[in-house]
Amino acid sequence: MPETSAQQSFENIEEAQNPPTAVRKRSFISVLKRLGDILVSSLVLILFSPVFLYVAIRIKHDSPGPVFFKGDRMGRYGKPFKILKFRTMYEDDHSYNGAPVTAKDDDRITPFGKYLRDTKLNELPQFLNVLRGEMGIVGPRPEDIKIAQDWPEEVKAEVLSIRPGITSPASVIYRDEEKLLQGSGFMDDYLKTILPDKLRLDQLYVRNSGIFTDLDVIAMTTVTLLPRLRRTTVDQRWLFGGPFYLFFKRNFSWFLIDMFVTAFAVGISGVVWRLSAIINLGWQNYLFMSVAIAVFVSLINLVMGLNHVNWRSANPIHVVDLAVSVSITMVVLYGITRFWLTDPWLPFSLIWLIGITMLIGLVFVRYRDRLFTGLANRWLLLRGPKSNFAERILVVGAGSLAEMTVWLLQRSAYSSIFGIIGMVDDDARKRNMESYGVRVLGTTEDIPALVEKYQIGLIFFAITNGSERDRNRITKLCEATDAKIVVIPDLVKVLERSIKKITTQESS
Repeated sequence: MPETSAQQSFENIEEAQNPPTAVRKRSFISVLKRLGDILVSSLVLILFSPVFLYVAIRIKHDSPGPVFFKGDRMGRYGKPFKILKFRTMYEDDHSYNGAPVTAKDDDRITPFGKYLRDTKLNELPQFLNVLRGEMGIVGPRPEDIKIAQDWPEEVKAEVLSIRPGITSPASVIYRDEEKLLQGSGFMDDYLKTILPDKLRLDQLYVRNSGIFTDLDVIAMTTVTLLPRLRRTTVDQRWLFGGPFYLFFKRNFSWFLIDMFVTAFAVGISGVVWRLSAIINLGWQNYLFMSVAIAVFVSLINLVMGLNHVNWRSANPIHVVDLAVSVSITMVVLYGITRFWLTDPWLPFSLIWLIGITMLIGLVFVRYRDRLFTGLANRWLLLRGPKSNFAERILVVGAGSLAEMTVWLLQRSAYSSIFGIIGMVDDDARKRNMESYGVRVLGTTEDIPALVEKYQIGLIFFAITNGSERDRNRITKLCEATDAKIVVIPDLVKVLERSIKKITTQESS
């Protein structure tokens, strides 16, 4: 397959498996990673040039042959390339005709080559591959073409969608791979046991790749290269959610956001206060107060475990937790300004205003996705057929299954491209009632009129109760429209049956 068609094929698969926003985010991260790869590989090649010279002299002295080994590997989008390594084997037919995987005590390895493999110095020339764009510093390890051709197609499409790397989670976990492969049947052991698990780790990396994940992999690679720590067992969770990821994604990023919110709250509160009274904090005190409050709030949130909350689907009860965090901070601030920093002295009413403004800001930045989703639904209702930025959805039913459907749609990765117009239900008591911000607009008899009025594109059939006759009637009303129908499985009944089964087993 030509490179352009292969690349287009892989990109089509990626777009089919990921939302458009995720594809754009990955493209942006890919550009940043590429710039980092070029910078780091250039520095390594310059700083380690004396090591290159030393290793080259030792290889020439150790055995006749070239300094570098060039092996055929499968690259990004299935494009083959030549991987560069310091030669560690004898230059003869036995070395080239042997197994593509090296086992323990392989007689093809030279004495100095064993040292290069143990210290991983034989991998240094791959920074040239990185500089040429054939590899990255972190990425799935490039496999021999003969082996990669036999991968399952879905695995091949996923793993080869990004550049292979010098190191990867699989490289860290199987850093002593050669010691695991012994005996005459080592290739069978590799293909049946090690290779499938390495592919699993490579797929996990592709799905969780990012700047912080790469930093964690690099950190763990560095740790395992240290002589005293080489035998340390590395939990794969530290490769996909290690210290860099946890610190930057859960702590530092929220600290920056909270500091911005705090600075805005202090500033806007000061402006409002000056409308009725004169107070001049000075920019030094303003900056110090903003940073101090942000640090204190971040520490309290960390102690309360709020940095571990997935705010996209967070329970509203966490608003109370944020209120407690802000209240504690304001009490501490009042105590400091009242009994310690008396110049300038902050009035209690100003501190109270800062607290209220900050709480509103903290709640907004954490629940913004759900707020925007609610506003988008309101906009769709107001604009009707004139609005065309989202696929309009009508949910048939307003019971527990319909509520679950709305909840899932609002928290899915596709919430930005779906707009839930409303629900319909034949229970007159539910008319104009709201659930998760979605209103019951009418009965099932109104389905054709609602589809035409709001130009509904999708109808989600989410009815749990009712007779077969009513279900057939409603289905015909939906089919009479131009909208596509999606029947939601009755998950509620499945759960009820499971609970009933468990209860019966426990009682017996």
